[in-house]
Amino acid sequence: MVTEKLKVKSKNNGYKLDNFSMEDIGDDHLYTGLETPMKPDAFKLSDADKKERIAILFEEIMDVMGLDLTDDSLKGTPGRVAKMYIDEIFSGLNPANKPKIALFDNKYQYNQMLVEKNISFYSNCEHHFVPIYGKAHVAYVSSGKVIGLSKLNRLVQYYAKRPQVQERLTNQIAEDLKQILGTEDVAVIIDAKHLCVSSRGIKDESSATVTSYYGGVFNSSDKIAELQNYLKD
Repeated sequence: MVTEKLKVKSKNNGYKLDNFSMEDIGDDHLYTGLETPMKPDAFKLSDADKKERIAILFEEIMDVMGLDLTDDSLKGTPGRVAKMYIDEIFSGLNPANKPKIALFDNKYQYNQMLVEKNISFYSNCEHHFVPIYGKAHVAYVSSGKVIGLSKLNRLVQYYAKRPQVQERLTNQIAEDLKQILGTEDVAVIIDAKHLCVSSRGIKDESSATVTSYYGGVFNSSDKIAELQNYLKD
């Protein structure tokens, strides 16, 4: 895994990672850390200000591409894109949008794994800003507290709604769930398609990417086999 410390500025204003330039890396997959890369002043602007600024910039992009922004079909597009970015598909960048999660005592004394499978999600590849979509499967063993089932879905959606790398998405969900539940006994599996692979570049429409996180008791072959059995259709 490439770490943040490997990233240095080169003399020609390009970036180099571990002695490879961005030109060398090309479309290759990068994953630089658990945290989504954010500027220190990421929330200096209000959401309204961000939408106004994005609309201006996207209008310029459309203009450069030669689109007629006076056309009735296109003239509202910059504002729609700005609203979609801030309020919808990238809303997970703002910590204020993180779902409120309450825990409950495990009164049923259910001490086996709980699995919430086939959680649908849509995200966006941070390398090309095109969709990643698929299913997430989340499991945990209670250490005394349980979480509402819908909150597992909301947690997945929160981290998916930002420019992402699938490995990071998997680990962010797992690490947050461990903190919330106070246990290492957490597993996350994500099976997804990347439009940066299927709609451009190699244009492979049949491949999918699977990532997983196994913590605590899920690090045993027996538990992994049990979990995989639950995930069978």
